[in-house]
Amino acid sequence: MRYLVLTDIHANLEALEVCLDHARAQGYDRTLVLGDLVGYGPDPNEVIERIKALSPVAMIRGNHDKVACGLEQPEGFNAVARRAAIWTFEILTSAHRNWLAALPKGPAIVDEVIQICHGSPFDEDAYIFDELDAVRALKMSQRPLCLFGHTHYPVTFALTEGRVDTIGGPNSIDGPLMLMDHAKYLLNPGAVGQPRDGDPRAAYAIADTTAKRVDLFRLEYPFEATQAKLVKAGLPDVLAQRLAVGR
Repeated sequence: MRYLVLTDIHANLEALEVCLDHARAQGYDRTLVLGDLVGYGPDPNEVIERIKALSPVAMIRGNHDKVACGLEQPEGFNAVARRAAIWTFEILTSAHRNWLAALPKGPAIVDEVIQICHGSPFDEDAYIFDELDAVRALKMSQRPLCLFGHTHYPVTFALTEGRVDTIGGPNSIDGPLMLMDHAKYLLNPGAVGQPRDGDPRAAYAIADTTAKRVDLFRLEYPFEATQAKLVKAGLPDVLAQRLAVGR
């Protein structure tokens, strides 16, 4: 089975469309969405419609999804994220707010190989940044491959024979990530709509459970168009500026 893996789209329609076009050329069977479809970006309604059309086989909510639909208050958000969340809530249609509110809480089991979560297997909002964070997550994961998002940073942690190793982003991987037997993996493909690793290109992955491999992709997209929409919407300038630098 070949799964298209999308996370942290953040209402960036231009980035999403480029990823979907590229993924169609690669070929995939089903779609997995790891949360944060909205927040920050200018096209929440359009992104939701695009994702709904894909009929994901598994999809979970992110922290921005919860705030944008009114399930939670933006108390832990900084001023920029809070303003974007309030704007998103106001511009979302009632149907789309209800749809976001109905998204399930992670983690979720996909099949005998894959589990998905937004933050971590033990807390949907926890951040995994380093090996210390990853150790607990790997021990809690219930499948050989746990896919996560939330940090907007592509990274893989591998647990083999009691040792955890860190594999950097896709630019440091020579070819696909091959999944070894008797190992567990915690993999973040990076953000579709708002990368934060210093690379502004959109990120996504295709996980092939039959071939036991994960291909990670980075794609240029017309972020200037997204920036123009953000400015027109009156959202904070920093949201437009960061798209150009991947921070």
